[in-house]
Parts: sequence; C-alpha cells; structure tokens
Amino acid sequence: MTVVASYVYRDGQRVREAPLTPEGLALEPGEFVWVGLYDPTDAEIDVLVERFKLHPLAVEDALAAHQMPKVEVYGRELFVVARTALKIDDRIAYGETHVFVGDDHVVSIRHGSARAHNLLRAQLEASPLQLKKGPDFVLHGILDFIVDAYAPIVDDAEDSVLEMEQRTLDAFLSRVEIRRLFTLRRELLKFRRILGPMEEVLGRLQSLDMPCIDPDVRPYFRDVSDHVRRVNSRLGGLNDILSSVFEVANLLEQQRQGLITRKLAAWAAILAVPTAIAGIYGMNFEHMPELRWEYGYYAVLGVIAAICAGLYVTFKRTKWL
Repeated sequence: MTVVASYVYRDGQRVREAPLTPEGLALEPGEFVWVGLYDPTDAEIDVLVERFKLHPLAVEDALAAHQMPKVEVYGRELFVVARTALKIDDRIAYGETHVFVGDDHVVSIRHGSARAHNLLRAQLEASPLQLKKGPDFVLHGILDFIVDAYAPIVDDAEDSVLEMEQRTLDAFLSRVEIRRLFTLRRELLKFRRILGPMEEVLGRLQSLDMPCIDPDVRPYFRDVSDHVRRVNSRLGGLNDILSSVFEVANLLEQQRQGLITRKLAAWAAILAVPTAIAGIYGMNFEHMPELRWEYGYYAVLGVIAAICAGLYVTFKRTKWL
C-alpha cells in the first residue's frame, strides 16, 4: 500500500482517517482531506480521480513523473509540480512531488523523494490556526518543506568550493580534485535549472488570481519564493568562485610549467659549455692549440668549471634556477 497518510480536517483539527474508498473520502461542509501518496498504483489514483474529478492531463503527468516545476489550472483545481533535492556525496539526487489542490482536498504524490511528509503534517497539525486556512495553506507547507531542503545542499557545496579554493592556493590540484570540481560544477548547474522554474511557480502562486488560493495566504508563498531566490543567488556566487578556482589553477599550472621550462633551459645552457669544449678537443686533428701542453687538461677543466659556475650564479640571480 502506498498511502502514507490520509486524514480529514475540520477547523484546523484532524477529525478522522480517510481510507481510499468513496465512503472514506466523503466530506461534510467545512471539511477537507489531505491524502499523501508515495509512488501510487493505478487503482489508488482511479479512486481519487473518481472522487475529486481530477483532470486526465494532470493525472497523466503525476503518474509519468519526470516533470519540471510548474503550476497548471484546471477549472477549480490546481496542479503543482515541485522538484525535491538531496545531496548524496558529490551528487544531487532529485525527486518529484505532485500536488492536486481543490476546495476540499489536497493530494500529494511523491516520486523518488526520501523525505516523507510525516514531520510536515505533524508541524501543521500543531498549528491549528494556520491549518484552519485550508488546502492552500497545506500547499504552502509542502512547498516550504521542499525548499527548506535546498539550503543544506548549498551550504555543503559552499564548504566544498571554499575548501577547493584554499587548496588551489596552497598546492596544485590533483587529477581527483579536478574531477571533483567538474562534477560539483555540473551538479550545481543542473540544480540551478530547477530553481528557476520553482521560483516561477511560487511567483505565480503569490501574484496571480489562482483558484483555491485565498489572498491572505499569498504572502506565505512570497516567503518561500524569497528562500528560492536566496538559494539561487548563492549558487550564482558559487559558480563564480568555481570559475575563479579553475582560472587560478590554470594560471598556477602555467607558472609551474614556465618555471620548469626555464630551469631546463638554464641547465641546458650550463651543460652546453663542457659539451662544446669536449666536442672540440674530441676531434682528431693533429695541430690544435695546447694539444701537447702538460697542463692543458687541467686548464680545460678549470675553464669549464669557471664558465659553468658563472652561468649558475647568473641564472640563480635571475631566478631561472
């Protein structure tokens, strides 16, 4: 059974359980039902479609999943799609929550989301004055519950990015660290593609005249929208830092390669002196300067040592070595 919870509420108080049957979903004036499902079966959806006259297109989207955040209006019915996110190691796992909102019902359907709404339901039930507002306030609670999980992802990513930034300044990044940077950048870009539509959904709920949304509940959606906007802004800052980390790492690598090249060139210049002199005196000519001098061998070694020492000191002063 995929029904996580199904209860009827009146005046902000839970009054009874609501089984997925025509009798269990029967409501009296002033009551509304909140049905929470996780990967429901077709039979369970059929009961809800028959009872609340859910639109076929919305039902098709809710069953198929793989939707981007959106809000659609079908008569007096709202259909809202929100994306959940949870950071696992260096990856962000996504799920979906689909919500049908009517005058007397809220149907929330979760796909792939590990965070159940039990805690959320308990929090709402602990505030009967707020829950008394009806299904639109429950919708706000669900969206706020989903958006609250975004901030820890950004906090964790921020710590990782700042750690990488400091590591880049202290030492050269390894291949594993560079791969982690690219993975983190890719995950954050995917995350931002979700935040934009989520912000649009909340903007419509707070500003447009939507069915089932009372004017006094709209400011609550504005608050959730502000949370999404702040998360999106922080992600933009993290992407800038990641870009700077890549640039700094590239500059440091170029500097290191230039230093190595200068050292190789300096040593090549130093070694060229004995190589040239030895090459000249290795030629098989009978008449060469000082060829039969008793101290010629030592003189040549002294000249080689003096020139090499002079070059070494010069390169040290110019920081080529």
